[in-house]
Amino acid sequence: MNLLAIDTSTDTLFVAVQQGDAVWQHSGPGAQQSSAQLLPAIRQLLKDAGLTFKQLDAIAFGRGPGSFTGLRTACAITQGLAFAAKVPVLPIDSLLTVAEEARHQHGCTEVEAVLDARMNEVYHAPFRYVDGQWIEPEDFGLCAPQALQVAAGMTVAGNAQPIYPELLAPAAPHVQAMPTATAMLRLAPALLAKGCAVPAEEALPRYIRDKVAKTTAEREAEKAAAAAAALAATDNAAQ
Repeated sequence: MNLLAIDTSTDTLFVAVQQGDAVWQHSGPGAQQSSAQLLPAIRQLLKDAGLTFKQLDAIAFGRGPGSFTGLRTACAITQGLAFAAKVPVLPIDSLLTVAEEARHQHGCTEVEAVLDARMNEVYHAPFRYVDGQWIEPEDFGLCAPQALQVAAGMTVAGNAQPIYPELLAPAAPHVQAMPTATAMLRLAPALLAKGCAVPAEEALPRYIRDKVAKTTAEREAEKAAAAAAALAATDNAAQ
């Protein structure tokens, strides 16, 4: 299976490409730098893998929750690439990706996935790994770090504990885990088998905190990112 995975939901940019059993990956500064670094990183990884965009079976992206700017960047670039290459899009929840990374790195199977939401809040959701698949909650939560309630036996995983060391579930075990692109690649086959892939126009971020309005700069940045991605996919396919 040939896959491209992108996550810009946190302050770290994650990109990975899979061709069969081989994986190429990249990580670097995210947040405001994601839009500038993402396309060059994607191009390089595809070149390393010897793939074009049209040879991809799907493009997976971290749909959130997370940084508003980061989610919009990932979504816009994914849509642009998918439209041009005519490949499906696989939106993956960033908290699910955190849980999978905690399982892979630390062996956790009962995970309270937590990501810093800034503004003294955290995104959170419980996940359980049963019979080779993750059992997901119906919805995700947003709360102050000191208000997080963790069920017995759950391990808190994510990036928030170093930020709120004395506030975030101090009685629970903690592990560091990020929504990496390689974790997304591990999740992708099962999600594709479940029919979770969507056309490019249906690929949307998942927001937990209500912030619908976009600034003019954000709208222009999204248009530019989508246009650049489409051009990149067209150029790559022509090579």
